[in-house]
Order: sequence, then structure tokens, then C-alpha cells
Amino acid sequence: MDTEVQNRRRAPMRVLLVDDQVWLRSALRFLLEQEPNLEIVGEEGTLTTVLGAVQQLHPDLVLLDWEMTGLKSADARKQLLAALRAAAPHVYIIALCGSEAAHHQRRMNGADAFVSKAEPPEHLLAAVQQAALVHAMDVPRLHH
Repeated sequence: MDTEVQNRRRAPMRVLLVDDQVWLRSALRFLLEQEPNLEIVGEEGTLTTVLGAVQQLHPDLVLLDWEMTGLKSADARKQLLAALRAAAPHVYIIALCGSEAAHHQRRMNGADAFVSKAEPPEHLLAAVQQAALVHAMDVPRLHH
């Protein structure tokens, strides 16, 4: 087995939380800090700082509020995801949102997974564990 893959399996998955609501970032942090294979490396509350944080912190996973201020249009989402993919091609992106319409937009814009904010926390944890598996195995992903 490749040494890099072995190191990924041992190292915690690095997570960046991106949401413009402080209370939600705090709740996500509290939930995810209970998981032994995750490390929260940062939180961002504005879109203007997300790309720099990804470049500086090198997260493996970005939990991204799909409906935050400045990210309401399909074009804005597409531009952000393209910039994130250019800066960190292997980053796994989970889109968090409250509407079913946004779920369909997520598919067209290239996030790796979708979790509705209306779902129980277990759904988010399952999506994060799926991301951890992809991270550990270094499985290539197709982006739309």
C-alpha cells in the first residue's frame, strides 16, 4: 500500500467549517469534535476568506453553507467551487442547505455531497464518514 495512503488512514481528516451563522458553526464544531478521526482546522463566516483559508489550512473536507450570503446564485456557487477545486483539487465538499431546490443545484455545480439542515445530525455524520473513507482511500472523484 502506498505510504501516502497509509498516512492518510492514520491522520485525522482536516475539516473547515464555512457558514455565515456563528451559532451553526459552533454547533457543527461541537458535533464533529466528538468524532475521533476528525480535526476542525478552521471556521470561516464570509466568502471573501474561504479561498485563503483553504490555501492556508489545507483541509481535506469543507462543510459549506450552500445558501450563505453571497452564495445564493448558481453562478456564485459555480465560481466558488471552481476556485476551491483549483486551489485544492482533492478537497471533499459537503454542501449544507435548507431547501430541496438547492440539492439539485448542488449536483449541477459539483459539490461532492449534500446534507439538508433539516435532517438529523446522524445524516451529516454519515456524509462526513463517507468523506473520511474517500479521504483515507484517496479515491478519485468526478466533478461536474
